[in-house]
Amino acid sequence: MTNKLESIGFSNWFESRIDESKAANHGIARVVSVHKNSYTVTKGGEEVFSELSGNLLYGAESSNDLPTTGDWVYADFYDDDSHAIIYGVFPRKTLLKRKAPGKQIDVQLIAANIDTAFIVQSLNENFNLRRLERYLVMVNESNIEPVVLLSKSDLLSTEDIEDIKSQVLGIAPHATVIEFSSLNQENMDSILELLKFGRTYCLLGSSGVGKTTLLNKLLGSEEFETQEVSKIQSKGRHTTTSRQLVQLESGALIIDTPGMRELGSMSVDEGLDETFSEILALSLNCKFKNCSHTNEKGCAILKAIETGELSEQRYKNYLKMKRESEFNQMSYSEKRTKDKNFGKMIKSVLKNKNR
Repeated sequence: MTNKLESIGFSNWFESRIDESKAANHGIARVVSVHKNSYTVTKGGEEVFSELSGNLLYGAESSNDLPTTGDWVYADFYDDDSHAIIYGVFPRKTLLKRKAPGKQIDVQLIAANIDTAFIVQSLNENFNLRRLERYLVMVNESNIEPVVLLSKSDLLSTEDIEDIKSQVLGIAPHATVIEFSSLNQENMDSILELLKFGRTYCLLGSSGVGKTTLLNKLLGSEEFETQEVSKIQSKGRHTTTSRQLVQLESGALIIDTPGMRELGSMSVDEGLDETFSEILALSLNCKFKNCSHTNEKGCAILKAIETGELSEQRYKNYLKMKRESEFNQMSYSEKRTKDKNFGKMIKSVLKNKNR
C-alpha cells in the first residue's frame, strides 16, 4: 500500500481484498466523481479523466456492478496519466444506495466506502423527523456511522434547539447530534474535530439545508457553488448536482451529494430493523407469533401506541417504508429476470444468425 493511496482512504480492509491477478496488470485508483459516460479518478495526486473498459461496461449485469463515487478500482493510465481506463471494481466496505427516482424500478448508487454519514437537517420549517428516519434507514442498511447535523441554529432559541435534539435522539439514540450555524460559526470546531485523516465522510440531506455551504466552510473556500435560498420555499436552488469526493486540509475525505427529493426504499430489512429497533423488540412480546400488529388482542405494538410509548406516526412511517421496500425489491427482481431472459434471447438470435 503506497502512502498516496493510504492518504485517500486505502486501508488494510481494501488491501486484504486485492485481486492479485488484476493488481499485477493494472494500477489502483479511487473514483472522485461520476459523469454521464465517464469518470474522474485519482491515485492520490492529480484527478484523471477515465472511461470503462468494454468488458466492464457490457459485462455488468446491473448498476451495482459499475463504479460510483468513492469506489476503489483497477485502472490503466495513459498519456502521462492524463487518461485512464477502468477494468474492475474492488469489493465495497459500505454502499449508500436508494431506489432510482421516478417510476423506474432500479437501484441508484449514491456513494461507496463511506465511514461516517453526516445527515444534515435545517432548524426551520423543513425539519422533518420522518424524512430523517428515511436517511437513517439508508445509512444503517450499510452499517455506516450516522451523525445528525442540525443547521441554521441561529434561527432558534437554545430551548427550542434542545427540544429538537431530544426528538432526534428519541429516534436515533446512538447517533451524535450537533447543532451548528454557518452564519455565526457555532460548533464548526466540533464538526471539524470529527473529521479524521484518511477516513471518508458524506453529506446527506434535502436541497437547501446548507450542505454545500457547510462543505465550503470546512474547505475554507468557496470552491462549491451555492445559490440564494428561495424565500418562498426555503430551498436552495441549483446547488450540488453531482457527487464529488474532495479532501480537506486535515486529510479527511468528504462527498457532497445532491439534495434528494425522493428516498425510495429497496431491500432495506437490516436498515429498518436497526432504525426502528424498538418496534422489532416490541413485536417479540406480542401474544401471537404471527401477529400482524393491526387489530389483534395482545399486540404489544398496538398497546405501546395506545399508552404513548410508541409514536403512531413513527409506526406508520415504519410500515410505509417496509411495504415500499418489499414492493420495490419484488419489482426489481422481476425486472432483473426479464432482462436476463431478454439477454439470453438476443445471444441465441445472434448465434443462429452467424451459423
